[in-house]
Amino acid sequence: MIEMIIPFRSANIGGAFDVKRLLPYRKRRSVGPFVFADQMGPVEVVRDGSLDVLAHPHIGLATVTYLFSGQMTHRDSLGSVQTIAPGEVNWMTAGSGIVHSERVSDAPNLPNDKLYGLQTWVALPESAEECPPAFAHYAGTELPTVRETGIEVRVITGGFFDETSPVATLGGPVYADCSLGIGKDLELPTDIEERGVYVLSGSLTADGQSIYAGELCVFEAEKQAIVAADNDARFMLLGGDRLDKPRHIWWNFVSTSPDLIEKAREDWRRGNFKPIPNEQGFVPLPEGNFPKPQPF
Repeated sequence: MIEMIIPFRSANIGGAFDVKRLLPYRKRRSVGPFVFADQMGPVEVVRDGSLDVLAHPHIGLATVTYLFSGQMTHRDSLGSVQTIAPGEVNWMTAGSGIVHSERVSDAPNLPNDKLYGLQTWVALPESAEECPPAFAHYAGTELPTVRETGIEVRVITGGFFDETSPVATLGGPVYADCSLGIGKDLELPTDIEERGVYVLSGSLTADGQSIYAGELCVFEAEKQAIVAADNDARFMLLGGDRLDKPRHIWWNFVSTSPDLIEKAREDWRRGNFKPIPNEQGFVPLPEGNFPKPQPF
């Protein structure tokens, strides 16, 4: 059964970089441990820096970057430097605090390449919110992929379709890249407590309702959920167990404690975060009145 369908909202994350934002949403702040979801592009790659995301901080979450086309280079305050290509995964645990940048301008993109992908945030369990930061990269060949007639499922994190991803995670996120041929259907297991599908292309039907590209459909817990392809369709499954307690979110910070968010804000303002080696430029703290972080 469908709980709700969430349309994307346009958001700008700097320069010419506009994204389609799905989470958080005013009536649905999270799906499983996923508290944030942006679709990047597809947008033609340019090397003028307008698609670069400069150095900025995070606490209390893990970022998951997954691309369909184009490439970008990740750098962080741990000293990690990693170019990510389509089908690969970057998992970055912010924990007690990390700074990173994502640059398109110095990645090995070819002429006429388009940047297209997703970045999601996973709220860390309360017990791991202040864990040491970490970064890991996984090649596309490491991710299990199931192919049947008219069905393809690549498991990015967690377990799905009798396969388990090798990506080491916190928070138990289930995340998969799925394709269905016209007329094919896929049942989403009820043991995933909270489930959503985000349609990238084509359209799906569930419970007699159409789900179009750019929409995130969230299903009721413990109820049967079957999605069928009206035409060739590609979508992302995301979900997992319900969050253990409400999360506060402000800017790039996520925590069960507003005090930790306040501390992170002041640390960034005062330059107390460990910097990225040899990195130029950063995203300043947002100006204006600072509202209290809103709990999910």
